[in-house]
Amino acid sequence: MAVEQTDADLVARIGQGDREAEAEVCRRMAPRIRLYGLRHLRSSAAADDLVQQVLMTALEALRSGGLRELNKLPQFVLGTCRMTVVALRRTVRRQEQLLAEFGADLLPPSPPMPQVNDAQLGRCVGALKERERSVIVQTFYDDQTAAEVSAYLGLSETNVRVIRHRALRQLRACMGSTA
Repeated sequence: MAVEQTDADLVARIGQGDREAEAEVCRRMAPRIRLYGLRHLRSSAAADDLVQQVLMTALEALRSGGLRELNKLPQFVLGTCRMTVVALRRTVRRQEQLLAEFGADLLPPSPPMPQVNDAQLGRCVGALKERERSVIVQTFYDDQTAAEVSAYLGLSETNVRVIRHRALRQLRACMGSTA
């Protein structure tokens, strides 16, 4: 029967390079770290990331003898959790401030929108076949997906996409040829 080792024993073994002791500390501490992360970060993915980051930081410190009181492993890990969460929040705050201040400068200037002659566009749409016109109107005016248009018209989604592609090509040609 295996005797469960104390935290102090595990910390001492980690200082000597024992990988099994590291695995045991990870097994013991990971659920606690994850709960802390779920409570303070409110995201499962962020909590999982916190577990990895805190365990890496803690193990590096333990390997180098960074824990003076060997029996205070849970307190050390909790402190590492707190400091990591504070650093994450500080980073997010800084990123938000920088984005608010300089975000507009980071975006490339948007090209000017071309002027559309509504009467010409109406003539070009009117020149399309009825099925093509229906697909274009439902897609762009009614803002429907290919699945919704296909269900309404009784066509396959692929057929709707092909019809839409060909109709757009005809509209581009019509708008460019008489502009």
